[in-house]
Amino acid sequence: MQYFLQNLVNGLQWGSFYALVAIGYSMVYGILMLFNFAHGDIFMVGAYIGFFTATGLVALAAVGNIILPSWVIITLTMLIAMFLNAFVGMAVERIGYRPLRDAPRASAAITGLMIGIILETGNLALLGASRRAFPPLIKPVTYNISGVFITNQKILIIVVALSLTFMLHLFIRHTKWGMAMRAMAYDFVITPLMGVPLNTIIALTFAIGSALAAAAGVLFGIAYPVLGPYMGIIIGWKAFVAAILGGRGSILGSAAAGFLLGFIEIFVVMIFPSTMRDFIAYSIILLILTFLPNGFFGEPYSARLRL
Repeated sequence: MQYFLQNLVNGLQWGSFYALVAIGYSMVYGILMLFNFAHGDIFMVGAYIGFFTATGLVALAAVGNIILPSWVIITLTMLIAMFLNAFVGMAVERIGYRPLRDAPRASAAITGLMIGIILETGNLALLGASRRAFPPLIKPVTYNISGVFITNQKILIIVVALSLTFMLHLFIRHTKWGMAMRAMAYDFVITPLMGVPLNTIIALTFAIGSALAAAAGVLFGIAYPVLGPYMGIIIGWKAFVAAILGGRGSILGSAAAGFLLGFIEIFVVMIFPSTMRDFIAYSIILLILTFLPNGFFGEPYSARLRL
């Protein structure tokens, strides 16, 4: 039982990254009916923004002989990374997707892939191929709870991921902007005729999704402090799978599927060799989608409310 609970905690941590990135996929699809295939690389950009922000804050504190608590540096790093990465997401929408809004879906999908490649190669051109070590922002502390070892890093990652998901749910359900997003997801054509600013809502959607991806990037850097220009590819595609599994356009469904995917990957390694992880995990996902083709909370018709 202790071994099971230990891997349950590990699955929660690993699933946190998938959940936060999958929400961005789901939000864009809920309104525009397209997947932003550059979203994994936006996660990478957010991680690098967090890296430079954290490095700058640590250096500034050292030069000024200022003692900043770890929670202050982590909070500032995450807020600044989320803020700046939101503009990256809005730029991607404005430059890459808005001109193709009336084009075939295949053109928009290919554009997303090209934007992702541009972000990766741009990173290589500006920063080189060497990986970056994320600065240690929090001193690791391990807690032994009835034989289950939980670090303060795991607690931070899980709590932040769940909190951001819950706050986004409240934003969508109880604010004017959230109501506009739900209305746009319900009927993309009629809602703008009722005075809802189409471009503003779409830009806000990209901004929120990119901000959550940046939060995931900072948390990933804290847990696995090695950053590379291609770090967003695998996590991006797996988060895309989570968005499909949760139900295209369902925020809570995507988050739940992200955590589930983390659980499955961890528990597969718990039983089978690590080389079998992806094969078994995604065979399970394929089996689930065979019986639930619309995902856990997806609607069978695209015109139905999904946010």
